[in-house]
Amino acid sequence: MASMVDEPTMVLVARHDLKMSAGKLAVQCSHAAVSCTLNARKSHARLVERWRNAGARKVCLRAEDLATLQRLAGQAQVAGLVTYLVKDAGHTEIPPGTVTVLGIGPAPRRAIDALVSELKPY
Repeated sequence: MASMVDEPTMVLVARHDLKMSAGKLAVQCSHAAVSCTLNARKSHARLVERWRNAGARKVCLRAEDLATLQRLAGQAQVAGLVTYLVKDAGHTEIPPGTVTVLGIGPAPRRAIDALVSELKPY
C-alpha cells in the first residue's frame, strides 16, 4: 500500500474574495475537478486510476485573490502537474470570464502539499 505522501490527491483552490454562495462554490469546484480529471487521463492515466481506486481524495482550499491563484497555477505547471483554471460563464453571480477556482491534480500528495501548505481550508 502507498504511503500517505504518495497517495494521489486533487486540490481545488477557490477565490475567497469573490464571496461565492455555497452552491456557486460547489459548481465551480466541480468544473475544476472534472476538467482536471479529464486532462489527467490523457497524460497520467495510471495515476488517475490509482487516485480513483484510493477514493479520489479532493481538498478545497481558499486563495485570497486572483494573484494567488495565478501564482499557484504557474508553480504547479512548472512542477509538471495537471492544472485547470475555471473561468465563469457569467450566468449567475459573477461577471463572465472571472477566474474562480484552480484545480491541481490528481498528483502525489507530497507534490501538492509542497505548493499549497500555507493555504487554509475554504
